[in-house]
Amino acid sequence: MPNANDDNPTALSQVQHRAVSELLRVSPVADDLARRFQEAGFSLALVGGSVRDALLGRLGNDLDFTTAARPEDVLKIVRPWADSVWDVGIAFGTVGAQKDGLVGDAVQRFQIEVTTYRSEAYDRTSRKPEVSYGDSIEEDLVRRDFTVNAMAVALPEKEFIDPHNGLDDLAARVLRTPGTPEESFSDDPLRMMRAARFAAQLDFEVAPEVVAAMKAMAERIEIVSAERVRDELNKLLLSANPRKGLGLLVDTGLADHVLPELPALRLESDEHHRHKDVYEHSLTVLDQAIDLEDDGPDLVLRLAALLHDIGKPRTRRFEKDGRVSFHHHEVVGAKMTKKRLAALKYSNEMVKDVSRLVELHLRFHGYGTGEWTDSAVRRYVRDAGPLLTRLHKLTRSDCTTRNKRKAGALARAYDGLELRIAQLQEQEELDAIRPDLNGNQIQEILGIGPGPTVGKAYAYLLELRLENGPMEHDAAVAALKEWWAAQG
Repeated sequence: MPNANDDNPTALSQVQHRAVSELLRVSPVADDLARRFQEAGFSLALVGGSVRDALLGRLGNDLDFTTAARPEDVLKIVRPWADSVWDVGIAFGTVGAQKDGLVGDAVQRFQIEVTTYRSEAYDRTSRKPEVSYGDSIEEDLVRRDFTVNAMAVALPEKEFIDPHNGLDDLAARVLRTPGTPEESFSDDPLRMMRAARFAAQLDFEVAPEVVAAMKAMAERIEIVSAERVRDELNKLLLSANPRKGLGLLVDTGLADHVLPELPALRLESDEHHRHKDVYEHSLTVLDQAIDLEDDGPDLVLRLAALLHDIGKPRTRRFEKDGRVSFHHHEVVGAKMTKKRLAALKYSNEMVKDVSRLVELHLRFHGYGTGEWTDSAVRRYVRDAGPLLTRLHKLTRSDCTTRNKRKAGALARAYDGLELRIAQLQEQEELDAIRPDLNGNQIQEILGIGPGPTVGKAYAYLLELRLENGPMEHDAAVAALKEWWAAQG
């Protein structure tokens, strides 16, 4: 890669070695595709995040290319070569493909996107970018979001193209824009959120002039569709260090427009400092929940950890004895969570799961630190349902006290609860608690048809099951008849 910032040999030598090994790994697929474009009279270059990640030594099997070829020409070149092709992004100049290629002795699957040189900008009254195609890679790179994403490698000759000194910024671990930040964010306001996301993903700092533009233009994010905002927020939350990105969203005012419940947690301390900074507490709970993940990033858990206390500002009361209370903040918070996630167009299942965890996050404390009864354990498991494992993690994460004795007592109490659950699960089917008689049996025993009475009888038997555990069939029948007689 000959023309890569020769005035910075130290940075160049460090990243070139990584980049060369990464590019050699994908060369069989990338070079093969590039030759096909050459034969058709078009250039092809690896671009953007793929080049950045190659330089960082973390290039995966998702490869982004750019070309002068128009989308219809790209389709003609790619279709005979790829294992599968999709054109859902063709309106924005992007053709997607999947290709299995031999890397060393193993076959690997590559996800490929080829995008025509383009420039895009927002109409101030539109939520969708207007796309126009360009004719040079330099024109394409200048419209990219950040300099570290505005580098390319022309193929198959492996010429490194870096007109905006992205390599220097990569070595310095800083995010800048190719042009002015104001121009970049006017083109696509979502780039302000991307700055926060990349800071979290890559642990980069955002240049002061970029932060200043984010603060000045934060309101502009409102023109971006909820779906795009949601997807960017997800990427930030699923990153290695979401606290860093969330802090940037709050400090620049962007969160006021996309997740206003988060900055609202920065409650002023009362004069006696008798309650925690709820905002900092929530970020700490998120950090601690991440530490408890055992199977990769969990978006449901991370959202619940971040939002579990958002009901506190609305429920805060200063009591006569000087204490501060937040009665029923979990119930209020669950409703607020449901409303915010629905506005961000999350799936119904995601909205349901996250809001349920917020609603349940205090349930453990409601039982105190004493011995849990079998009935209490059954109800805890029943109410959590399939979210039980996540509720365990959220509840443990919610302990942020610096008092080691108190933290230890809470941890031991929760250890005890999990032990009680395990013991009961060995004896009973806690994961699927049902009454000892089903609806058909209830109708047959009482001699009634379908209707609300069957539901009431079912609910009564379920309460007995939760309170007393499994019942023998005859005992359940007797209890049902006793209940029926009491109905008059």
